Amino acid sequence: MRWSVGIEAEGDRVLTTSDVVELADAVAGSEGIATGIGTTRYGAQLVVSAGSREEAIGKATEVFVAAARTAGLPEAPIVRTQAISEADEEVDGPDGPDGLDGPDGLDGPDGPDGLDGPDSLDGLDGPDSLDKHGGSR
Repeated sequence: MRWSVGIEAEGDRVLTTSDVVELADAVAGSEGIATGIGTTRYGAQLVVSAGSREEAIGKATEVFVAAARTAGLPEAPIVRTQAISEADEEVDGPDGPDGLDGPDGLDGPDGPDGLDGPDSLDGLDGPDSLDKHGGSR
């Protein structure tokens, strides 16, 4: 099974763009991306094949540590790991935080109030119901 594993390490110096680009290059072979520009924490999101969450985190950690070394980053303790399997993703789907479709978790192209449709000046969906003086039409 394929797993997407996020790993972060906390170092003692602020990382430059060049540092993180080197880390990104080093994790690219694992479908990886890297983060950490301007912080003391650097990380990567990697894809590995494993039979369990623990095995996935172990494999990704080995890749991450080697990639950090290749990128010339200082050794630093790992402070966060997270793993999501393909099976987990298939059950949950590309949903919002409340489990419903869409980035905000609500179905459809939502307005700023979280309801479907573009919002009017009064914050309700649909054409504006206020006249120029603030009264209703």
